[in-house]
Amino acid sequence: MLKSDERYSFYQTFVEYGGVKQKWVLLLSHKMKEKREGTLGKKIEKELEKAEKAFKKLKGEDFFCEEDALKAAEKWIQEFPSIVFEKVDLKAIKKREEGKRGRISKDEKLNTYYRIDGSIKVNNAFVLKEMEKMGLFILASNDISISPEEMLKYYKGQDNVEKGFRFLKSDTFSVSKVYLKNKARIEAVTMIMVLCLMIYSIAEWKLRTKLEEQNETVPDQKGKSTKRPTMRWVFFNFQGITELITQKEEKI
Repeated sequence: MLKSDERYSFYQTFVEYGGVKQKWVLLLSHKMKEKREGTLGKKIEKELEKAEKAFKKLKGEDFFCEEDALKAAEKWIQEFPSIVFEKVDLKAIKKREEGKRGRISKDEKLNTYYRIDGSIKVNNAFVLKEMEKMGLFILASNDISISPEEMLKYYKGQDNVEKGFRFLKSDTFSVSKVYLKNKARIEAVTMIMVLCLMIYSIAEWKLRTKLEEQNETVPDQKGKSTKRPTMRWVFFNFQGITELITQKEEKI
């Protein structure tokens, strides 16, 4: 278990990849594993229900020989990796030639066909194999002195960086409307955008800190109270607000 967070277990090892010595940490998120196991259970239930309907249809098909019937069964089961045959058998049936009607005579020659019979069930080996991988992910670093706790912390912190870049690429800056060819000017605009993001992040941090200190909240997009609003949402709420200046005339 991680000392800082018991929701995770880990195994670490050292490897050399591309001529660089690295630390690889295999992490297991118990919460993620539990969640995905529940999702898998629902998925398997739907898969079994779908397979049973398809198998019922397959059992109604006629085949000219046993080999054709067995090939059809093998091909069918490959489409459902989470399902296996509990038992499978073939049964021979006698049918008259197509198009003939009326009572069957004693001397009438009947054709022999084969049908698949049996039952299906959940492939437990497949389910266990899928469950073994759930909640697992690998983190790697060329800094072999870093602890698994720090690696997980930095990994989770990437989300904030990604949100920042997503903000820069949004329509907020209207970058698509700026046409520049000169390399120096492109770098300058990029620098201004990064500085804007820094100021935006500081403003958001200060706002959240003050809300926490004052134990105050603001309504979010769904109308629920929150102490961690985004500055973008706050700016949006200020749209349409105008400043009215009045001047009182003095009587002479």
